[in-house]
Formats: sequence, C-alpha cells, structure tokens
Amino acid sequence: MGAGLWAAILLGSASIAQATASLNDVCTVSYVKKSLPADDFISGIALDSTSVTAQPFTNIKIASSNFYPDATIDFCNVTFAYTHSGRNDRVLVNYWLPAPSKFANRFLATGGGGYAINSGTTTTGSLPGGVMYGAVAGLTDGGFGSFETQVSSVILKENGTINYDALFMFGYEGIHEVTILGKELTQLFYKTSDTKLYSYYQGCSEGGREGMSQLQRYPDQFDGYTVGAPAFRFAFQQVQHLWAGLQQKNLGYYPSSCEYSKIMNATIAACDGLDGKEDGVVGRSDLCKMHFDLDSVVGEPYSCPANFTINVEYSPGGGFPSFVSIPPQKGKVSQEAVEVMKNTLNGPHDSKGRRVYFSYQPGAYIDDSATQYNSQTGEWELDVSSLGGEFVTMFIQLVELDNLPSLNGVTADTLKEWIYKAWQKYEDTLQTTWPDLTDLQEAGVKVLHFHGEQDDSIPSASSVRYYESVRNIMYPGLSESESYEKLGEWYKFFLVQGAAHCSPNVAQPNGPFPQTNLEVLIDWVEKGDAPTTLEGTIIQGQNAGKKQDICAWPLRPKWSSSKAENPQCVHDQQSVDTWLYDLNAFKLPVY
Repeated sequence: MGAGLWAAILLGSASIAQATASLNDVCTVSYVKKSLPADDFISGIALDSTSVTAQPFTNIKIASSNFYPDATIDFCNVTFAYTHSGRNDRVLVNYWLPAPSKFANRFLATGGGGYAINSGTTTTGSLPGGVMYGAVAGLTDGGFGSFETQVSSVILKENGTINYDALFMFGYEGIHEVTILGKELTQLFYKTSDTKLYSYYQGCSEGGREGMSQLQRYPDQFDGYTVGAPAFRFAFQQVQHLWAGLQQKNLGYYPSSCEYSKIMNATIAACDGLDGKEDGVVGRSDLCKMHFDLDSVVGEPYSCPANFTINVEYSPGGGFPSFVSIPPQKGKVSQEAVEVMKNTLNGPHDSKGRRVYFSYQPGAYIDDSATQYNSQTGEWELDVSSLGGEFVTMFIQLVELDNLPSLNGVTADTLKEWIYKAWQKYEDTLQTTWPDLTDLQEAGVKVLHFHGEQDDSIPSASSVRYYESVRNIMYPGLSESESYEKLGEWYKFFLVQGAAHCSPNVAQPNGPFPQTNLEVLIDWVEKGDAPTTLEGTIIQGQNAGKKQDICAWPLRPKWSSSKAENPQCVHDQQSVDTWLYDLNAFKLPVY
C-alpha cells in the first residue's frame, strides 16, 4: 500500500473518529488550544493561547429570530484573543462550534449594527443562526475592548486624533481576520482539512456593509453572502439621518408622535391596494410615490392615548426617553406636518436644488423624524438623530461628543459639505461601494442581497443604486434584460414588500420577511438551487407562519387577486424609474 493512500486512510479515520466524539470530549480548553491556528498563520498576528475559554452547551432552545427559525442546538462556546505586531492591542473573537455529530463542514461569519461590529454573544444574536445549520459561527470585538464596545467609543484617541487602527478594523479588517482564523480553527478542531469547508457570511445594516466590505476586497474568502440593508456609502448614509430634523427646523414645526403616526397610517391605507391586494402592506411604494397625494391627509383627525409612541421596529437611534410622560394627543393633521413629510421624502437637495441623496419610501415610519416631548413647556421639539449627529461630531469634526447639540446654523449645503468631507476621508474604509465584482463572479461566489422596502433607517433606494452600479459596470455591452439575467446568475437583489429596517414592520404586520436566507443561500451554493423568488415568512400577527414570495429586482409584485397566495413578479419600467436618481450635486460618480 502506497504511503499517500495510507495517509489518506489515516486522515479519513481521524475525521470519522472526530465526528463520533462527544461535545464534552472536544469542548475543553486543552483541546481548543491544540486546534488553534499557528502563530504565523496570518502574518503580523500572534494568538494568546492563555486567553482560551471553552464551555459546552446542550439542548439550548433558540427562539425564532428575524433571520432564523426556532431551533434546539448543542455547541462549544470558544473565545480567545490575539494581537497585531507593533499595535499593543488585544482583539477578542468568539466562535460557537456545533457538536461534532452536527457539524456540516460549514463556517459562518457575522456582523453587527449601528456602530457595533457584532450582534452580541448571546442566544438572541447572530451565532445561533449558523450553528443550527451545522456551521461554526464567529464574531469579533474588533479590538475595541469588549464584545459590547462600539467603534464610536474608541474612534478617537483624543480630540482631533483619529484611531486609524480601530477605523480599519471596523471598516473591513476585523471581519476578515475573524473569518480567516475561524476557518482554520474549524478544520483543525474537526480534523477536516482534507474536506471542502463551505464558508458563508450573514449580516444586516452595518452587518450588511461589513459583508459588502468582504465581497469587494476578498473575492475567494466566502462561498456565499446574505446581506441585508447594507449601511454602505457611509458618508451619505450617516449624514442623511439629519435631513428630516433639518426640515422640521426650517419650517419651525415639530409633529407630535400621534400626528406623525396618523400621516404614516393614512399613507399605508391609501397605498395598500395599489399592488392588487388589500392586506395592510404597501407592496408597491413606487406606485404610492406616483399616485398618492400627501395633501389629502391635511385636516384628517387624530387621537392617541397618554404615553403613545411609535414602535415600528428596533432602531438604534431616535425614539422617546422612557421617563418622559406624554399626555393624550388629539387634533387634525396640519399643512405644516404634511410639508415636513413631503420635504423629508423628497430627500436632501442643496441650495441650488441639486439632489444630494435620496430618502425613504412613502409609508415608512422614518425614525429620523421622531420628535421629543418637553414636559416642562408642553411642546414637541427637535430630536437630533444620534446616528447622524455622532457621525458628524466624532468622524468629521473629530471631537468627543455623542451628538450634535442642535442644528443651529446647519443648512442643506452644510449637509452636503459634511458628506463630501467624509466621502473623501473614508472612501477606502467606510464607503464600501466598489462596483467591479469581476473577481467575485469569476470565483463562483453567490450573493443574496435584500432590503426592506419600508426601511426607516437606511433608504431602500441605496441598495437599488449599488445593484444598478454593479450591473452597469459589469455588463456595459449587454441589453438591459441580458445584463439583469447575467448578474442574476450569481448576485440577486430583493426588495421586501412592507418590511422595515432589518425586521418585519409592526405597522404592516402581514408583510413577509426572508427569515431563512442562510438556508436558501446554502442550497444555492451547495446544490445549485438558485432562487427565482426569495422565500418570505410572515413572522407576526394572525397570519404568522404563512409563506409569501418576494420578487427579484427589477421585477415588482402585483397580485392578481386578494385571495392569491403569492404575487406575480412583473416588469414595470415606470415604477423602476422611480428608484433611480441623478445625484447631480456631485461631479464624481456615486456608486
């Protein structure tokens, strides 16, 4: 028997033995230490073997999430630290490794949200969504000091001095490193170095941007990505959070939560049936934009009980302080409130009327527009978006302030200036809109990209613009239909009817949400089952558990009847055109 064949048999035997090992056999500090990548596995990185922790968990029941269904999982919870040569830093990584009998030769990297580089190390975070599919799932703290520390807490070394190590870790290095280390740890832990390891990425919002940072830079790192509502084009995205508040200030009117809720719900009611089905879901916000007149809401009565607030979905900015007591609200929708909404939906323009960016779709809650109640004066006041304000103070002005104290002296041209400065400063780290994905396509990678059409934190037109930029750059010589077909062979984009920011929308509870994206992606990568439509699940309300198709862009949903289970996916060029914008305030192309 040849030496090579004998070695292969030994390797195979080791893999079989590993698969039959119990979780308790392998989930020990000593075993994990033996499974760590070599110190020189990544140049310039040294692992701290003394930092290793390992703890087994069995029969852990995972409650249904927006991104995965109910499950019961067994896993080994592993953490360790590493350092970069010359930085004097300490980066923590956390991996959940399935029981050997459940491991399916898969690895999953996950991202965060807002200014966080991860979604948390508990069972309500992203890691369970990988373990239930037999994947080792990992996250990083980016070297920011703890898994709970956000980059905004460490982005400045002191006023005027940016922490570039933290910036680059947040921008793309952190996710890259947790992936490279995690894939090697996985194969050493399960002794499967001779077996194909499928690697995936899943994230939404900032996590979506982090996923985009990887697919644009490291084309052979993952086999597939599922990214939602990515917060890319960071300079534009963060500053635009201030646009709604600026409209309130310019008009001198601050709608109450009840008046604002009335405008939103009236829009939903008026636009509900435009997609052919009355189900409380604005499935065609493009038709709403074309056919609904906001002025029709002026004079409509509204009434809300004490302490009424709008809660459409989780959002890291805005809202009302919990200690403020809000009295009952009653009145009629004013022309001023409607003008604020119209200006907000029209999106940022400079003083010459040139478009700076786009805004949200009609019917969306728009968290940026939330005002705050002053119990001392009995008046509603401006509530500056902390997502936008903190970006300006810390990332542009480089001062330790967690928000702008006011918008005094701020104009539309100020917003444009801030965007341009941040664009120049963070083009190579946080913009994350590189449109030439030739290397990714040639590597055979698959991408599932989705965005809630009623997103209230990241305009859904942002994702449309990037997808269209990729199509135009990648396939300039093809007809429109041919280019969509070619791009769709490996990169598919879906607008989710009625969905809010990375979540279902409680204001439109009958809308679907793509809860099983990772499973769909796995089938596409490993079995070749390319989705024509994306499977959505109604997660809340009386229709919870029912399935509903989500159409692939540029097709739009149209219901043949209210009794149909799924919409037809139709081409409507006039509707598509409403999603395409000329950002003529800038001379450079905005991808």
